[in-house]
Amino acid sequence: MDIPTVPTPTSHFFTSLRTRLHYLDWGNPSAPTLILLHGGFDHARSWDWTARALARDYHVIAPDLRGHGDSAWSPDGSYMMSNFVYDLAQLVDLLDRAPVTIVGHSLGGAISLRYAGLFPEKLRRIVAIEGLGLSPERVRQQAEQETTDVWRQWIAGRRASAGRTPRRYPTIEAAVGRMRERNEHLSVEQALHLTAHGVNRNEDGSYGWKFDPYLNAQTPQAGTDSDLPAFWSQISSPTLLCLGKDSWASNPVRDGRIRHFQNARLVEFGNAGHWLHHDQFDHFITEVRGFLQEESSVADRAAR
Repeated sequence: MDIPTVPTPTSHFFTSLRTRLHYLDWGNPSAPTLILLHGGFDHARSWDWTARALARDYHVIAPDLRGHGDSAWSPDGSYMMSNFVYDLAQLVDLLDRAPVTIVGHSLGGAISLRYAGLFPEKLRRIVAIEGLGLSPERVRQQAEQETTDVWRQWIAGRRASAGRTPRRYPTIEAAVGRMRERNEHLSVEQALHLTAHGVNRNEDGSYGWKFDPYLNAQTPQAGTDSDLPAFWSQISSPTLLCLGKDSWASNPVRDGRIRHFQNARLVEFGNAGHWLHHDQFDHFITEVRGFLQEESSVADRAAR
């Protein structure tokens, strides 16, 4: 990857719902603000390549979601989608630079799309990498589950998490190996970077992931994927949906979900899975740059 040299990001913290949350600031504060929101079990440093490529033209902010990276874990071990969305709303308001552009991956994309539907006036553009949630077929299957069964499964899952010892790795190389098992498209260099920033060193010298193990037990909550079209339909900013052709995610054009958006288009990435921004970095940056530059072209024409 040909990555331009830019300053190292600085670490900052803010408080949301009594929780201390961390974010990286890549400088260039006079430029338009671009927020990069990572996915589940990930961390802000997974955006380093993207941030370096875009930091010359944008004020890049990359937060660690609650329970991830260098942000605090939820005191009660529960992770409601509403809390994640609240955290993003808090960050945008604290930055005080709206309207902003957001690029979100997976869970980060799901959070971003909900936020964009709630506060459309605060978004310039949004890029969602496989952030649409369950396919329509999976939503139908989910709706057929008894609510009481869902709650019982959650209670059993929480108890299992409480009794489970988090996995430890004797060496950083062992943790890198696990990282590459999750995404076979990653190079050794990518996997080492993601792992180095995604683990803590334990007292016995072993390594463990930074994310809260309780993230594995999804909390029952009001509002499911079946409610998402209500958010999507309120998004007024141009929206770029990204899909890896080797991913498990459903194609929103084929399954009809894209019709709920006012102004959205889909880009598919060949030889790429769920982490397409790693798997096909150059293609991804080309698409994102082109999408973001469309705004500049419109502004230039309006100024003439």
